[in-house]
Amino acid sequence: MREDNIPQLEDISQYLQKVSGFRLRPVAGLLSSRDFLAGLAFRVFHSTQYIRHSTRPLYTPEPDVCHELIGHVALLADPTFAQFSQQIGLASLGASDEWILKLATCYWFTVEFGLCKQDGELKAYGAGLLSSFGELEYCLSDKPEVREFEPDITGVQEYPITEYQPIYYVANSFDEAKRKMQDLCEKIDRPFAVRYNPYTQSVEVMDTKEKVINLTSDVQGEISILREAFNRLV
Repeated sequence: MREDNIPQLEDISQYLQKVSGFRLRPVAGLLSSRDFLAGLAFRVFHSTQYIRHSTRPLYTPEPDVCHELIGHVALLADPTFAQFSQQIGLASLGASDEWILKLATCYWFTVEFGLCKQDGELKAYGAGLLSSFGELEYCLSDKPEVREFEPDITGVQEYPITEYQPIYYVANSFDEAKRKMQDLCEKIDRPFAVRYNPYTQSVEVMDTKEKVINLTSDVQGEISILREAFNRLV
C-alpha cells in the first residue's frame, strides 16, 4: 500500500497463495461466523474492499481494506499463523451453534485483538490492533483490562464491535496460544474428523477406515522426509 495506491485484492491473493496457501475472496459485507470460519478451513479469507473515511483514519468500527491488508494479510503471509487460522476454521466444520460462537469469540480475542508476551514485554499481534493506530496505543496502555488467555473462559466473553475493547487476553507466547486453541478444538463433539488436502485444495471427512489408512501413509511419508532432513543436518 502507498499513499496514492491501494493494491488489487487479486494481486495480494496470488502472493498469499505462494507463501502460505491462503487466498482472498472479496465480500460486500460481514458474513455469519459459521460461513467466515468455514472459509478459513479451505484457506480462504473473505475480505472487504471499501476504505475508511478520511475523517476517521485511526479507527473503523467495521473491517475495511486497510484492516484486511495491514492486519490480516500480513499475518496470513506467515505460514505458522496461517495454519493457526485454518485450525480454527477446520474445527468449526460440523460444530454446533454453541461451539461456533465459542470459536468465533476466541478468534476475536486472538487473530483480531490478541496480545502475547515476547521477552517479558507485552506485544500486540491481532489484526484489529495492527491496523488501528489508535487502539494499538490504547491496548498497550494501562487503560484496558488484560486477562490471561484461557479459551474455555475467553470463548464466552462478550465484547463490543464498534469501540475499543475494554478487555484483552494475553498468552505467554504465540505458541502457547496455538496449543491452547488446539486443546479446545479437540473437545468439540462431532461424529467425524476432517483434514485439509493441499493438493486438491479440499477438505476431506475422515469417516472411513480407508481414508484413515491413506492419511497414515501420508504421515509416514512426511516423517521419512523429516528423518532424512534431520540426518543431513546433524
